[in-house]
Amino acid sequence: MNKMARTFNKGRNMPSGLALWSPLLHLLVLVMCVQGTGGRKMSETLDGDGHETTHTEHAHAHHPSSHMHHHMDPSVMIFFTLEDLKEGKTMAIYFPKRNPSKSPHLLPREEADQIPFSSKQLLHLLHFFSFSQGSPQAKAMEDTLRECEIEPIKGEIKSCATSLESMLDFTRGVFGLESPFSVVATTHLTNSTTNFQNYTILEEPKEILAPKMVACHTMPYPYAVFYCHSQQSVNKVFKVLLGGEDGDRVEAVAVCHLDTSQWSPNHASFSVLRTKPGASAVCHFFPADNLVWVPASTSM
Repeated sequence: MNKMARTFNKGRNMPSGLALWSPLLHLLVLVMCVQGTGGRKMSETLDGDGHETTHTEHAHAHHPSSHMHHHMDPSVMIFFTLEDLKEGKTMAIYFPKRNPSKSPHLLPREEADQIPFSSKQLLHLLHFFSFSQGSPQAKAMEDTLRECEIEPIKGEIKSCATSLESMLDFTRGVFGLESPFSVVATTHLTNSTTNFQNYTILEEPKEILAPKMVACHTMPYPYAVFYCHSQQSVNKVFKVLLGGEDGDRVEAVAVCHLDTSQWSPNHASFSVLRTKPGASAVCHFFPADNLVWVPASTSM
């Protein structure tokens, strides 16, 4: 048991139940190792979501134009429209390149559950993790805890997973206790170090026919935390092969939300796409350290 678990040990003995998930875990571990899935670095701050962009896509955004918009934060250049999703389309896209060796890792549930995860415990947590009040790390932790505690928007269910087991439990609750599910994630096929450049869709995007989906976004925290959510409104999931100006190749996962009527008007996508809630579908690419869960019976 590591320092965190020893410090916050409340005498609980929680079985992990990992054996039940061994095939799925093997796939997820492969994804995490290849993509560097863990948590966002504590030196980063939350991007506009409800966490500064409000509920829905963690720290990303893209634009329907092929021109770079230098007055905008590049990290929001991930949003686009359904009409943009066609072979030959060129768009400016931000794909963060994160070093997996420097990213926080998922804790086992028996350790994660022994550490308070509450804004009411923030001062205690800052002391424990040796972060000073007012520091960028303290602000990131506060934002993450606040976003995890905020009420979901209408038609949405959400949970912040502090362990792999809690992420799987939430996903199983969405799909049904007896329904198998699998994970998809963006894959970088080359080793480009460029975060922001023009990409062209190289072939017709492939839709993943999923009646339901769970999206899990990494959050800034000292250990890996995923903001997982699912919406009742209609969504479409795609795999998109992209080619960058520098020769980069990315097999990206993209999601299109067909009903944005319940989203905050301050959501970053509306500024990027120059639209408003409910006016049109909003699509976005996922960075490699985010996960999308779909039913195993889905046509991939």
